[in-house]
Amino acid sequence: MIASNSRAELMQSGLNLIGQALSIFDSDLRLAVANRQYQAMFGLPDNLCLPGTYFEDTIRHMVLRGEYGPQDDPDEAVRIRVEQARTFQPHYLERQRPDGSWISVEGAPLSQGGWIAVYTDITETKRQETLLRARSEELSEQVLENAERLAAANRELAATITALQETKRVVTETQARTRQVTEMIPAHIAHMDRDYRYVFSNRQMPQVFPGTRPDIVGLTGDQVLGTTTFAVVRPYMDLALAGRHQVFEMTHEESGRRIRIALTPDRAGNGVYILSTDVTAEVEVREALTHASRRELAAKITSGLAHDFGNLLTVILGLQDRLTHAGLPLEAHADVQATLAAARRGVELLERIGQIAAPQGTALAPIRLQDLLRDVVEMAKATVGGSARLTLNADLPKERLMLDPGHVQDSLLNMILNARDAMGPKGGEITLSARAAAPWLELEIADTGPGFSPEALSRATEPFFSTKQGQGSGLGLAMVFDQAKLAGGTLRLSNREDGPGARARLRLPLRPVRPQMVLLAEDDSELRKMLRQMLIRLGHSVIEAASLAEAQGLADLPGLTVILSDLQLGDGLGSELATPSGPPLILMTALPPGDPLRDSATGPVLNKPFDAATLAAAFTQVTHD
Repeated sequence: MIASNSRAELMQSGLNLIGQALSIFDSDLRLAVANRQYQAMFGLPDNLCLPGTYFEDTIRHMVLRGEYGPQDDPDEAVRIRVEQARTFQPHYLERQRPDGSWISVEGAPLSQGGWIAVYTDITETKRQETLLRARSEELSEQVLENAERLAAANRELAATITALQETKRVVTETQARTRQVTEMIPAHIAHMDRDYRYVFSNRQMPQVFPGTRPDIVGLTGDQVLGTTTFAVVRPYMDLALAGRHQVFEMTHEESGRRIRIALTPDRAGNGVYILSTDVTAEVEVREALTHASRRELAAKITSGLAHDFGNLLTVILGLQDRLTHAGLPLEAHADVQATLAAARRGVELLERIGQIAAPQGTALAPIRLQDLLRDVVEMAKATVGGSARLTLNADLPKERLMLDPGHVQDSLLNMILNARDAMGPKGGEITLSARAAAPWLELEIADTGPGFSPEALSRATEPFFSTKQGQGSGLGLAMVFDQAKLAGGTLRLSNREDGPGARARLRLPLRPVRPQMVLLAEDDSELRKMLRQMLIRLGHSVIEAASLAEAQGLADLPGLTVILSDLQLGDGLGSELATPSGPPLILMTALPPGDPLRDSATGPVLNKPFDAATLAAAFTQVTHD
């Protein structure tokens, strides 16, 4: 096997041995390859023979040098030739150059876009034609001689053209294979020149940076990624352009994805090769493992100390309660109450450590988030104090959302109290913002305090880390982080760009509760009635069936979107209602997991009994998948 760089050098050497000048421009009118004769024939400087050179720059150089004769309007002459080139049409022409020599130009389009052009010096052929016309009678013998020479030259030219056609075929196939291979890779591969302009791309940019476009060749980094994102990339790009390999990770703010980017300077010094990979899943697993290890450590600490600590607190609380009723002086009574408060705080701390060590799952329910946020603000206003002002800015859909209301409330209150503590006694502004931007629901707490320190930004979500000098447990943001991960979301901490202060942005999956047309198949009339009422309260329309046969007769009704059926109906199995082209099926059963009949069911199965939140979560799963 020949290495790819050796193969490229071999191909270039072969092209240099061809007598004719040859150039290949791609679909963006940028030079892909040229041989040595191309530079020599037109006397081009080195910078116009490098891959990536614009066709327009080469034509302008030749027009200004007089290659096409005197021009009244050089810019118009350049424009006309560039526009002709953009048609990618096959062509053949002969023209006399300013030095009196003649060349023929033969161009052919390539299947991948662009074209290949072959330039042949036909000065001798033209001289012979002139000689024949001027001295046809006097030089009959010379005519015959030159005709023979011309025939030989033509045969040689035909052989050369055949070789060039084979070269064209090889180049075309190589380009096609290279593009096919790169476009199959689940990463973005590109080449950027020294002007931060893309000269190659495997069209996978949208797979890594959602919202971008696939056809980016010829565009700059600013135009493709946006000013904010490219501002993060550019310092690393400058180091790579200086010859230093770079590998770094960044967060794409618009999508929340974590991207790893490797920059490799090209050997010719003309730019940088770029490999961008979406490593969001890898980072989430890494963070989850890190937090899991910390929770495991907390669990070990808790399991070793919780029993004795709990007994100790019980004794302290009992003794303090006895002292309360012992008729102590008033000042001693205040000390007893303070001791009781400290002991109760110890109990609360022990409970929170237990929550960090073994976080609960999520309990999704259809809620009106606007109402929940107003309740949070009302609860928090009494806590933040008079010096801090709490405001709510919300841009939310009218329909209900599937969320865990307890987790959302706890997380927001934690972040609001952190903002209050950060601002200190002088107070300031706390803003709770909420907006829906698919696929995310964004909840952000911003304050006007001093902002996060560098250490806090890197460690704030670690269990037991606190900047409150012994006044805090260090578990608040760690709990918010864990709850966000459980819900499939993220927690991002940063300092404000528009002034002093901090931001805590909670992103949760946006799952609107959309009304469905439901076929409810249940042979127990009382249970069917209860389920119908539950579905209607969730905002769905319901069609009832009391048997499998009745349900099968209704399963093809127009507009039907979900089937909810008991697994065991009186006349058959509800699983028979599942069809490849029909609406999704949700089954219900009281059979325990492991029962063969239950295990044979495909799709989601609800355990009877269940509540409205569980039912809504199942509907969200099948209608959003």
